Amino acid sequence: MPPIIVARARRDTPAASKVLHFNNAGAALPPQHVTDTVVNHLRLESEIGSYEAAAHAQERCQGVYSSVASLLNAQPGEIALGESASTAWAAAFHSIPFQAGDRVLTSMVEYISNYLGFMVMRDRVGIEITPIPDDNYGQLDVDALRAMLDERVKLIAITHVPSNGGLVNPAEAIGAVARRNNILFLLDACQSVGQIPVDVEAIGCDFLSFTGRKYLRAPRGTGGLYVRSSVLEQLTPRTADSRSATWTAHDRYEYAPGAQRFETFEHNVAARLGLGAAADYAQLWGLDAIEARIVKAATNLREQLGEMAGVTVHDKGERKCGIVTFSVSGLDAHQVKSALSAERVNVWVTAKESTLLDMEARRIDTMLRASLHYYNSDDEIDRFCGLIAMLARP
Repeated sequence: MPPIIVARARRDTPAASKVLHFNNAGAALPPQHVTDTVVNHLRLESEIGSYEAAAHAQERCQGVYSSVASLLNAQPGEIALGESASTAWAAAFHSIPFQAGDRVLTSMVEYISNYLGFMVMRDRVGIEITPIPDDNYGQLDVDALRAMLDERVKLIAITHVPSNGGLVNPAEAIGAVARRNNILFLLDACQSVGQIPVDVEAIGCDFLSFTGRKYLRAPRGTGGLYVRSSVLEQLTPRTADSRSATWTAHDRYEYAPGAQRFETFEHNVAARLGLGAAADYAQLWGLDAIEARIVKAATNLREQLGEMAGVTVHDKGERKCGIVTFSVSGLDAHQVKSALSAERVNVWVTAKESTLLDMEARRIDTMLRASLHYYNSDDEIDRFCGLIAMLARP
């Protein structure tokens, strides 16, 4: 796959010339093709009616499953589509038949929504939640994971790329442990799908949740779930409606075949078509090329920030991606974000409450998060660093 041509990527992204957008881990700027796909379907709905427009786009809507499956190296029947990574993750987690005493092993960088789910299940059923320690690089310690296994471990649930830093957890090594010990493996790939290659067969996960709005560059309100076909019969979806099940007799129903049993009827057709367009667009560039460009840009940014007096870069992990977290001595992170916003520069502030275990362990309350994509140019990185250097001056 050829390298990313940044100038072409920026031409495909009209907003890239209007704002310096380093908030791709929040929501990336969409390519024009994705925007056109969404707007054209909304226009069709206004002209002929929403149900009629959906019928007109039925074949293209079915094609979204193939597009997402191809992106993840899965089968279309193993994909359920929904409105977010959080709802996808919850659909998978709450379908598992937990019993009192079952153990869930998770990471130190687990996101708030996932950890809340663990605690709800703890209070409801009586599961135990055990975080796996980090290794010397700051990523999940696979040797520690192996040592923690016993007959009560029901699930390994890991965040692939945390929202508060650039590390990439060793998902394939974790998957190998899960497969060898016949333990279910749920991977939150919210921040990784779209910025690095994600292959469910290579990883060996049983579930994978993802969002559209972040690195995949799809509309907000899109996301989905991969469920390995071989584990479907072990699971009980927590809801059923006319999309996920069929009412076969007065007192009987049957779940839909495949992962679509985790879906519900109502959805935003225009946004879903945009998700498919974004998945196809990413594959046109190639995920290897996308990762190479993002890593190169993020490394440049980390190195420049790391050389500045008064700036501390907080990223950890042996393998890093496009998320760069840092702080400016003497300045509140929200102050810096506001100052950058006045210059039409978008960043985010990651707070302790979102990844409580990790942030408390590191004694950090807030960090600035600059998350780069392949359409971010070297000139933008230089300008950004110039602004940070000015703010960091005593």
